[in-house]
Amino acid sequence: MSKKTYRVRNWKEYNQSLVQRGSITLWLGEEVLEQWRSLLKTGKRGRPQEYPDAVILCALHLKAIYHLPFRAAEGFLGSVIKQLELDLSTPDYTTLSIRQKNLSVPLPQRPLKEKNLNIVIDSTGLKVFGEGEWKVRQHGYVNKRLWRKLHSAINSQTQMIEACELTELGVQDCEGFSYLLDAIEDSIEEVIGDGAYDRFRCYEEAEKRKAKGIFPPQHNAVTSQERTANKKKASPGAVAKRDEAIRSIRSLGRTEWKQQTGYHRRSLAETGMFRVKTVLGRKLSCHSLENQVVEARVWCSIINKVTLLGMPKSAPI
Repeated sequence: MSKKTYRVRNWKEYNQSLVQRGSITLWLGEEVLEQWRSLLKTGKRGRPQEYPDAVILCALHLKAIYHLPFRAAEGFLGSVIKQLELDLSTPDYTTLSIRQKNLSVPLPQRPLKEKNLNIVIDSTGLKVFGEGEWKVRQHGYVNKRLWRKLHSAINSQTQMIEACELTELGVQDCEGFSYLLDAIEDSIEEVIGDGAYDRFRCYEEAEKRKAKGIFPPQHNAVTSQERTANKKKASPGAVAKRDEAIRSIRSLGRTEWKQQTGYHRRSLAETGMFRVKTVLGRKLSCHSLENQVVEARVWCSIINKVTLLGMPKSAPI
């Protein structure tokens, strides 16, 4: 069977969205300048913050999208304000680093959202420090290498990131599963993950949200009736759904089961993570875990924003 060839049908609109990604007005909007001009009153004692959260978030967006360190981000933002001839002071790099730790970063979403979401879940590693591929290939690597794991839940219909969580590398995918579902407020119809999510706890979390969990069992998986010892305690619903998946794979074959259940949509999660690394890089710049969590969420916010500008619509030739 020959592989299908696809062609982008909305190239004009998609090309314009690619151009808009670099526009400074996209990342420094009028609403940010309005909040910048007025000090926000919190009702608490003492002087209000000189820079609202929107200004700090705007600076972090510019820092990420143009791949700048904190000091360069301060200079870049200051030069933009100067060119606009605005009488505004810019936050210094120390303020940006301190305020980043406790900053709340919303994920932009489409105004009209689906009632029942189809979610695909995956995780990927982001480097904190360590050698590059060339140095490792030529001279090997040393022990001082640190990575973080980014867990993400992506809407398979809109390709928007619905939830994300940055954890230490030792956190398993099934542990990050509950974090992601808890962060999604809308109803979920289906949630799809790879074999790393073939755990009873994942079936139970999906059952709590009244969602259908699609996770391929391992090749040597056995049903609850066939397991004679070390039976894990799980809800009857989770055990029944996993047993059903095992029996279906045995009768249909793994390839046919994936086609009937729509499991191949999970590749959209890998595409989403590839988009993050392609646009924003593979290495976090912050040193503390708290700042890294916010930095990763800023990355996901940027990806959602560029996705809203327009995505390619491919059709088979």
